[in-house]
Amino acid sequence: MTERRVDLRSDTVTQPTEAMRAAMMAAPVGDDAYGEDPTVNQLEELAAAKVGMEAGLYVPSGSMGNRCALEAHTRPGDEVLYGAGAHVFGGYRAQSAAEACLAARSVPLEFGVMRPEQVEEIADQANPNRARPSLVWIENPHNLSGGSAWLPAQVEAVAEAAHKHGLNLHIDGARIFNAAVAVGVDVRTYTEHADSVMFCASKGLSAPVGSLLCGRREFIKRARQVRSRLGGTMRQAGIVAAGAIVALETMVERLTEDQAHAQLLHEGLADIDGLESIQPPHPTNFVTVDCSRLGWNSQELVDRWKACGILSHPRPPHRVRLVFHRHIKADDVEYFLACTRRLIEH
Repeated sequence: MTERRVDLRSDTVTQPTEAMRAAMMAAPVGDDAYGEDPTVNQLEELAAAKVGMEAGLYVPSGSMGNRCALEAHTRPGDEVLYGAGAHVFGGYRAQSAAEACLAARSVPLEFGVMRPEQVEEIADQANPNRARPSLVWIENPHNLSGGSAWLPAQVEAVAEAAHKHGLNLHIDGARIFNAAVAVGVDVRTYTEHADSVMFCASKGLSAPVGSLLCGRREFIKRARQVRSRLGGTMRQAGIVAAGAIVALETMVERLTEDQAHAQLLHEGLADIDGLESIQPPHPTNFVTVDCSRLGWNSQELVDRWKACGILSHPRPPHRVRLVFHRHIKADDVEYFLACTRRLIEH
């Protein structure tokens, strides 16, 4: 095992910057359960302003933020329309809809993007003998589609179809700033069409803890009640919220570096026989590699890279996900490609 470590498992492995650490040490705090933590209050106001919404809610994780949104937007017995492969409806998170007594209906997607006619078709089928559709759920960028970013016009079209039928639109935007940077737009060109959005401060933005749920004031009031019921109320949370403030103020523009390094690796892999780098129409900080032509499965490729100090995330049966972040530099990409060439040749 080499001593060099190139961790591409996820952008959740990012460490806080020195500026974040200093802000966290000096953060004024109070009991957030009473709304008395000034740093949390500042973060929630900043987050809402960043995405052009009325109010924000600081939560420990993106999963909790999405769960709060799911329940604050619906009533027991309602139906949620979401795209196949949505992160929040997969794995252990799939229980969220059932626990909230909701029906969940998926629709097929192409590179993670829902079409307005899919919303129209399901909304037109609504009748008193079926669950009432009340929420459309989209993910931007779409994790399982290789970090595929939506275009603002695509979000607008789906939002228009949803609102036409009285449905709300929520964006699971865990990495929505990556999407905005990749497409070259202000994040508000996405969120202006939505009723709510959740984004993570602890991924590419490099804050140590937390996510933000933003929307109208009344919606956030309901979401805060859900957070409390789920055990997500924190006390002197300003200590970690201070890191998220620095992240929002200083780390968004640098996401272009992650985009560039992901593209550099994608282009380098094109010259290596046996591996295929799969890229969506509007890529972000993900690279998805398919090793089926080598006769390897996902875990075999993960293990071979691990022996070189390269850490990655399997996407069975034959794909592996690589996620770029601020700790990955151009020379890491060169090292990755050199190791991969040796693995293939031998």
